[in-house]
Parts: sequence; C-alpha cells; structure tokens
Amino acid sequence: MHQPPLIVHLLYRFAMGGMEVQLAERIKRMPANRYRHAIVCLAGADLAFAARIGRTDVAFHSLDKKPGLSPGTHYRLWRLLRELKPAVLHTYNLSAMEYVFPALAASIPVRVNGAHGRDADDPDGSRFSHRCLRRFLAPFYDCCYANSAAMEAWNRGIGIPASRSRFLPNGVDTERFRPAASRRAGRFLIGTVGRLDPVKDHATLVEAFALLRARVPEHRAELRLAIIGDGPCLASLRGLAAARGLANCCWMPGARDDIPSLLQQMSIFALPSLAEGTPGAVLEAMASGLPIVATRVGGVPELIEHGASGLLVAPGRPAALAAALERYVLAPSYAARHGAAARERAVQRYSMQATVDAYLDMYDTLCARKLGAERLVPQCAE
Repeated sequence: MHQPPLIVHLLYRFAMGGMEVQLAERIKRMPANRYRHAIVCLAGADLAFAARIGRTDVAFHSLDKKPGLSPGTHYRLWRLLRELKPAVLHTYNLSAMEYVFPALAASIPVRVNGAHGRDADDPDGSRFSHRCLRRFLAPFYDCCYANSAAMEAWNRGIGIPASRSRFLPNGVDTERFRPAASRRAGRFLIGTVGRLDPVKDHATLVEAFALLRARVPEHRAELRLAIIGDGPCLASLRGLAAARGLANCCWMPGARDDIPSLLQQMSIFALPSLAEGTPGAVLEAMASGLPIVATRVGGVPELIEHGASGLLVAPGRPAALAAALERYVLAPSYAARHGAAARERAVQRYSMQATVDAYLDMYDTLCARKLGAERLVPQCAE
C-alpha cells in the first residue's frame, strides 16, 4: 500500500514566530492520510515549540548551517532529500529559496516557495539584489505563493507569472482565540506577541509607550505594556524599558504557551513592524476581540479596516503610534466597538480551515500535475 506523499518544509529556524505558528497549525489540521510532513531547519529548531504541532509522525532535521554562504549546507540538504524522497519541497521566504538546487539535484518533483514577509533591511522589497535573486530563482519553482495580496503583487511585479503564483492568506482558530468574558477593571494593558526580531521594531513600541504615559498623565497608573515573545532583541528591549523608567510597568516574559489567555487580558493589541506578510498575531488578536493599532505595512491593511476595526500608522514613528494608542485609552467605548468589529472580521474572512483547504488544493494540484493523478489518488484518498 502506498504511503501518502511526503512534504519537506524547509525554513531558517523553527521557533516561536507568526510564520512558524501558522505552519504548525496547518500541519496539525491536515489529514494524516493526505500528506506526511518533515520539517528541515537551516539553523535548528526549538523542540519545545515544535511540540505544539501535536503529531508524533512529523520528523525534525537540522542542517546546522554556518554563518555566510556555507556551501556544505546545500550538500547536506541534497543527501537528506535523497534519503527522505519527498514529493514536495516547500521552502519559506527568501532565506530558504536558494535551496531549490539541491532539490533539483535530488529529483524532487514539486517545488514550492512561500513569501511570508521580508527582512528588516528590505521592508518594502525594493532592494535590487533581493529582487534579482527572487526573479532568478522563481522559474525553478512550480509555485511561488504569497500570504498577502501586497506580496503577491510584488511577485507579479518582478515577473512571476499568474500561472506560477497564488494568494494563500493566513487563518486563525476562532474557537481557541476568542474574547474574554470580562476585562479587568483599573488596568489598561497594551500588548503584542511575536518574535523579537529587528524587523518587528518593538523598540518603537517601547518609545511610544513612554510618550503615551506623558500624554495621558491622568491614566499613567493604569497603563501597562506586555511584549511577549523571544528573540535576539529581548535583552536590548528590556534595557530600553529600564532606561525609559518603564521597568515597573513593562512586562517581557519571553516565549509563552498560554497566548490565548494572555490576549484575553489585553486592552489593545499593538503591531509596530517595519514589514509583514499577513501577520498571524494580528489575526489572533482580532479573533480575541481586541482593537488593534498597527503599522501600515505589507498585508496589514488587508486585515485591519482603519477607523472601523483598528488604527493604522506609519512605521518607525513612535509619536504616531502613541497618538493612536491614546485615542483608545481616552475612549474605551470606541475601543470596544473596534474590538467587536475585528472579531467579526476574523470569523467571517479568516477561518483556519479555509487556509488549510487552500494549501491542500495547492499541493493536490501540483502533485497531480507532476506525479500523475494515478499516483496521487490512492495516496491521498480520504
């Protein structure tokens, strides 16, 4: 009896982050008799985070990539692919895109790349070397999808044809993430969740929070800031909060596994990123009934209707972020209306099951085209 086709997911590192959470949730929901999965990391995985997939049949591999070009990584991947014999290599973002060549050498029939966001040094996708590299690598892939309409338009703009492009938006579990029955009185908690990388620009949020406290001195005792997540910027952010005199009202606990309950304790969700695809953290906040203040980058304006379910500001501007937060602090009923609208938008437009179905359709279509329907049907039959 045939085993279901194997998908190898190749990404830089598997740890707490929006893209990684979305991947874990999709794998968890995909029927085991449709596809098997293996996760290959260029630079390792957080196995505690990996446990959230909740499946024992998903293997993890690390290529232990060294800084720089590290040509040996390509060889190790080629050997691993020869051993695993996947039907699909699914690479994530530009950092893994170049590894299509070991897949070609290993005769992997289906090759997919996903654009889930950009780097801090290229927030708008205008960097010439990045555009050239993606344009050069794209023809070696069967599909180059994007998780936001803005990223898909960027793909088309650099010459990726519609026949090789898809829009696959993120989704959210609206049962797991839902509004709190009641909010704690006497405290106004501004929070954010995500990996603490430079591109997320949490330093601007800390600066904005300091400005907010100065703008609304009558509410200073109520205001709290929570930045939840781990990453290379954690220590510097804690230092910045201390330098601004915020140590007693700013909480940075690192990575947590109780995000739904933490979101229920928040009053506002803030996203200060310099670049995004379709941020899963924003979807989780929307499903939790929170008004959102976010930067107008990437796919964020596709999620948040400015003035109806949240407020959008320019990136990298603490004063603008503080002013938007102030509007909600001074008008709780306004914040509540936007939070309810955000919840409704998440329920109506961003079902996690719809996202899973869209990915399954992509895999099914490409496998049928490259492997032949006679091989795919018995392997993927429900």
